[in-house]
Order: sequence, then C-alpha cells, then structure tokens
Amino acid sequence: MDMKYGKLGTTGLEVSRLCLGCMTFGQPDRGNHPWTLDEESSRPIIRRALELGINFFDTANVYSDGSSEEIVGRALADFAARDEVVIATKVHGRMRPGPNGQGLSRRAILAEIDNSLRRLGTDYVDLYQIHRFDPTTPIEETIEALHDVVKMGKARYIGASSMYAWQFARMLYTADRHGWARFATMQNHLNLLNREEEREMMPLCRTEGIGALPWSPLARGRLARPWGTTTPRLETDRFGKSLYEATQEGDRRIVDRVAEVAGQQGVPMSQVALAWVLAQPAVTAPIIGASKLQHLDDAVAALSLTLSAEEIRALEEPYAPHPVVGFS
Repeated sequence: MDMKYGKLGTTGLEVSRLCLGCMTFGQPDRGNHPWTLDEESSRPIIRRALELGINFFDTANVYSDGSSEEIVGRALADFAARDEVVIATKVHGRMRPGPNGQGLSRRAILAEIDNSLRRLGTDYVDLYQIHRFDPTTPIEETIEALHDVVKMGKARYIGASSMYAWQFARMLYTADRHGWARFATMQNHLNLLNREEEREMMPLCRTEGIGALPWSPLARGRLARPWGTTTPRLETDRFGKSLYEATQEGDRRIVDRVAEVAGQQGVPMSQVALAWVLAQPAVTAPIIGASKLQHLDDAVAALSLTLSAEEIRALEEPYAPHPVVGFS
C-alpha cells in the first residue's frame, strides 16, 4: 500500500492524504471520552501510522484534558524526527473552570499555544486551528492573536473548524483586510450521513483555496459496519449521538447502500465511505480515527479505491437534508 501526498490547501506544505485524528488517544479517566486508549495502547497505532507513510497528526488541547497531546507528543518524539511529521492542534474549548478558561480571546490563544507546545514537547506546531467560532470575541482580536502566534514561530500555519460559511468568510475577509495570517484549512463535518457542508462551506473552500480536512468521515464508525452493530464507543459517545441520533431512519438507508457497494467491490465498508470523502473537491486529507491497527490498513487502502459514477450515485441517492449540527 502506497501513501499519497498533497499540498495543504494552497500552501507549500506537503501532507499525507490521510490525517490521523488523535482524539482516540488519551487517558480514559481524564476528560469526557471514557472510550479512549491509554498511552500503552496508543503507541503501536501511532507507530504503524508512521510506517504506512502518514505524516499528519491532529489533536486538540481539550482531548482527554490535554493527555492526548501528551501521548502524541511523546510517541512522535520517540518514533520520528520532528521535521518528518506535521503536527496540528486546536484551541477554543474549556480547559479550566471560571472566567477566561475557554474561547478565542488574545489571552486564551497566547496562553493555550504555550500549554499545547509544552504538552506536545515541541517548539512549534505546523497547524494551529480554532476549534469552533467564538461569537463572544471580536474577530479582529482572534485573528491578530493567531497572526502573532505565527510571527513568533509557534505555528507555521493556521486553520479553522466547524462554523457557518458566512462566519468563515468574515474571518477570511478580516485577515486579508489587515494583511494578517490567512487560514489555510477548514476542518469540517462531512461524510455520507451528513453532507450539509456541500451547500456553502465546500464551495467557499474551493473558491478561496482552503484545504478541507473533514472530521468524522466514517460518521463515528456508523459507516464502517452494518446497521445495528454496536461498539463500546458508540454506546458511550455522547457527542456522536448528538450528531446522528435524530436522523437514524434515513441514515440506515445510506449505511445499507455502503454495505451493498462494499460487497460488490469486495472491500470493507470503511474503505467505500472514505473513498467517497477523498473524492470530494477541496478535500486535502480526511481526519481518520483508529483504535486498531487494521483501521489504518483499511484507511490507506481506500486511497487506491475508485468508485464509479454509478456507485457514487447509489451512495448519494438516499440522502435527505439534515439539521445543522456540530458547530458548538
């Protein structure tokens, strides 16, 4: 299996066409994700990702109360040279109780980049992303602070995550108007079960040269196995339930179509669902999760899977409009 690489949006940075999402790695007793893998269980997966040619790793300060950054930072330091990997993390979520414990104020951004660098054990991150839009902080304050983080050498590029397209357009306009660092990426929610981003955000990314990094390309595992199959994560993932619980009746038809196409191709369902995301214009690298080594092998195999126009029509046909979710 050969890894494929591409530019991060319109930047000169080359990244693998799969990004390993590191929410899976973290101390289960820290934060809100009891299904995460501890350090001992995480390290073989991170090592295997590197062996397969994945050089792009995405985490966040809030994942497992900072322990994801700690685990990922130690593993990458042990398994790879710093210049060989692209490390991305995020800022926005609550890291401590009380005032100023979350958000995108200048104070929060400048404090949290240092905290993330300390946990990751590195002098800089390659991509520093705002985890959500902060309506309580002026856009100018947020973007100037991010610009300063870049100018201080603590981040090479900046990115954003789920928000309304009009909010992202305002942020891009503000950066351009002041000559500040421009967002290179948008990490948004896009998969066969939720395609609402096709309406506004994906066309905006194509027009503005923004690299899309879709999160949850397998809909938190729902597109990777036959309908009704359960796992410990599905049972305890409260955020996942908030994303998909209201649309289960329609989603089942789509999952059944994925199973049908996968059966015809003779491949796992996850490869079909991921191949569909990879084929979308403006997508630089989907954020894949992996709790088993086989998950990585299947994801890399999806890079070589070509879906016919007829198969794509079959996968897309059952879709119905969904509520906008995942922005907060």
